[in-house]
Amino acid sequence: MLLALDVGNTNVVGGLYNGRRLVARWRVSTSPHRTADELHVLWDGLFRTQGRSLSSEGVEGACLASVVPSLTGSYEHLLQERLGLPTLVISSGIDLGIEVDTDNPSEVGADRIMNALAARERYGAPAVVADFGTSTNFDVVSPGGAFIGGVIAPGMAASVDALVARTAQLHRIALRRPQRAIGRNTTACMQSGAYFGYVGLVEGLLSRILDEIHGRPAVIATGGLAAVIAPETRKIDHVDPDLTLEGIRLVWERNRDTLAPVPVRNVDGVPGAQRAALSQEGGGTGASQGSGEKAPRSTPGTDGEQG
Repeated sequence: MLLALDVGNTNVVGGLYNGRRLVARWRVSTSPHRTADELHVLWDGLFRTQGRSLSSEGVEGACLASVVPSLTGSYEHLLQERLGLPTLVISSGIDLGIEVDTDNPSEVGADRIMNALAARERYGAPAVVADFGTSTNFDVVSPGGAFIGGVIAPGMAASVDALVARTAQLHRIALRRPQRAIGRNTTACMQSGAYFGYVGLVEGLLSRILDEIHGRPAVIATGGLAAVIAPETRKIDHVDPDLTLEGIRLVWERNRDTLAPVPVRNVDGVPGAQRAALSQEGGGTGASQGSGEKAPRSTPGTDGEQG
């Protein structure tokens, strides 16, 4: 099995794949200063909520797409040294499976590249992905199948937070569709502006993007708020909440054979090889020791993410 992790600025989404099939999925809030110890407790608990064990579930490797550099090293430490998993961190130096045809390919967020790759493989080219996260990203796949850039706009929640922070009498609101555009109280007025205003932003940007692409691309919505926005517009063809995870899986399949074996490391007095064997037998060995955190490695840029 593969553990795929999408580390974003607002949420971390994890998926457990058995071959091509996604068998489990989790979404947790991002805490950028969590240590490997904390992450170990968190993910072990999440596995247990579904009757699974992180150490004995038959996980053969992990693939990590992160736009939060402060967490990248902690996750590498957890996956490689604590769990002994071959781990692929998505970066510009590996086989991404898609050409990144932009001015500065190394600055493109890993999540955006994963979206473009998965959209092309699932829906064909050209394609446009609208990813509703901390920011709302529009990721464009050319008719030739390359990622050619797109748009980065403030996310709906981020826009409302900025409005509340800069005004004295406005308060936080639930992000949902109001019954009508004309609000009759402050909350309804803010919800109308946030929701219908954001639908207008999405439709306006999609219209401009589609005008610049030859052919009729598939438009796919993903991210935390995709299911909230997509029903309000006819410009979105598909809602695919697992698109980024699918891109991560595809990159893992292209690169898994290039990974070096994980160095054997004694944990709790048990040699790494013996620990792996025990895990496969369901024996488990308890919590691991060690306090060092790996420094973040060079990854694609952090200009976009899925929330």
